[in-house]
Amino acid sequence: MTSSAPDPRRQAAELTVRPLATVDAEVKVLGSKSYTNRYLAIASLSGQETTLDNALISDDTVYLSRGIEALGHVRVEIDEQRGRIHVTPSGEAMRAPQEEIFMGGAGTPLRFLISMAGHASGVTTITGNARMQERPMGDLLAALPALGVEAVSVRGNGSPPIRVVGGAFRGGATRISGAVSSQFTSSLLINAVAAESDVEITIVDDLISKPYVDMTIAALAEMGVRIKRDGYTRFTVASGQSFRGGPVTVEPDASGMSYLLAAAAVLGGRITIPGIGPDSHQGDVGLVEVLTRMGCTASFDDNAITLKGGELRGIEVDMESMPDVVPTLAIVAAFAEGSTHISNIASLRVKECDRIAAVTTELRKMGISVEEYPDAMTITGGRPTGAVIDTYDDHRIAMCFAIAGLRTEGVVIRDPGCVAKSFPTFWQTLDTLYPDGVSTR
Repeated sequence: MTSSAPDPRRQAAELTVRPLATVDAEVKVLGSKSYTNRYLAIASLSGQETTLDNALISDDTVYLSRGIEALGHVRVEIDEQRGRIHVTPSGEAMRAPQEEIFMGGAGTPLRFLISMAGHASGVTTITGNARMQERPMGDLLAALPALGVEAVSVRGNGSPPIRVVGGAFRGGATRISGAVSSQFTSSLLINAVAAESDVEITIVDDLISKPYVDMTIAALAEMGVRIKRDGYTRFTVASGQSFRGGPVTVEPDASGMSYLLAAAAVLGGRITIPGIGPDSHQGDVGLVEVLTRMGCTASFDDNAITLKGGELRGIEVDMESMPDVVPTLAIVAAFAEGSTHISNIASLRVKECDRIAAVTTELRKMGISVEEYPDAMTITGGRPTGAVIDTYDDHRIAMCFAIAGLRTEGVVIRDPGCVAKSFPTFWQTLDTLYPDGVSTR
């Protein structure tokens, strides 16, 4: 793995964000974390040499790379400076490693790897950090036995560590709940391609975060695999399909883009993000439309999105399809006139932290009124004041509150290094918005 010089701010205990008068910039955003994870998992099953360009090299994607390598069937080379991941078949069969696979806080990669371990002969144990050992996996564990894979929670609580008895991913028909996480469905879809026979997946209730499943199907199609579907209720994956290898270019990360769009919104400035258009399958692109409802204006071409801030006003919005950008939206709402009610976001309770509780607590520190509900929050905009922000080892809390600091004096971000999970160059990217190139002190 080739590394660029690390930003020393990643090791700092805390950073103070400098306010900025306005912004007018074109900003390049790193590759999509969600697509990088999906292409990486698919490439590892393809039997083809594959290169991912503009890949996101972050904690999550590195954990997935190392987890895949531990199964012995591929070699994964990471070039951080070029943003490139090269996947090469090793010529060996997939097998369980002797040591447990540690996935840190990488939720999507861990869920992908649980199903993937079903292809590996032997018993694989997969675990993560303390928070990951609280996160739910039960729906996925319940769906795998019908496909021939025994997967159980070691402690019997539906959370990691997970023990998988692999080597017999037969295929067939299974049923799964989509109410907790769409990642379970994506895990099955990706790994069904390597099953011994066709796989039929039935969603027994309403699937949340549907755009992430659309991304999975789009990534599979890009690699030569076709999925038959009946909306979001039934998916059929035919066995024996041929993958393509070769180069794949990962589009910019729409979740990472959200922080730059929020900067334009709260400062009344302009930001252009190249390399991504309105036809992206990433659900978080939908934040653009939400911000226009709040008073911003947006323009698109085939390969760029531009957002210009305006007079912000509160709205009511259902964010079930794009929960990862809810913290970003909450920051914009804190500067808007009136109240913003954000609903259908219960899934945020089981992310890297309880994001509804975290955003509520930290905005209240800044003097903003927030009403918290089990699956919603109402934010009454005002004039946020400076505060020391606890980030809960959650990259999205750190980044969204950094954007609040662009307009508010005295915003201090604790544990700024946690951004490495999804946007390791976040602080350098923020620097590019400043005339003197320095965003923190």
